[in-house]
Amino acid sequence: MSTALTTGASLPARTYAVRRADLVRYAGASGDLNPIHWSERIATGVGLPGVIAHGMYTMALAARAVAEWTDGAEVVELGCKFTQPVVVPDDDTGVDVVVAGTVKDVADGLVTITLEVTCAGRKVLGAPKAVVRA
Repeated sequence: MSTALTTGASLPARTYAVRRADLVRYAGASGDLNPIHWSERIATGVGLPGVIAHGMYTMALAARAVAEWTDGAEVVELGCKFTQPVVVPDDDTGVDVVVAGTVKDVADGLVTITLEVTCAGRKVLGAPKAVVRA
């Protein structure tokens, strides 16, 4: 594994840019074509602050960070609650999602990592965690 996974270890934050084009590609790959992920008019019409990233896309970014920290170790559990939307502006820059982690426990060949996933300084996933096989 690329990072020392010992109890209490802080894992280096990973930053991922999310742009509207990413949402369109994800919609095609996932089959989730809900227009709140690409249409400003529809998103704001249903009370959202703008076009939002798919919750599962945001969760996938957390999984990507876990894979990078652990050199692709087998993930045996990954979970979170979708608590705040990631609003993606219609520009070439997009928005950054930052994933940080702390090793909560190492036992019986499993590593439990608590995650913090933020956008613009706000937590966007509630109680995110991953368990990987060491």
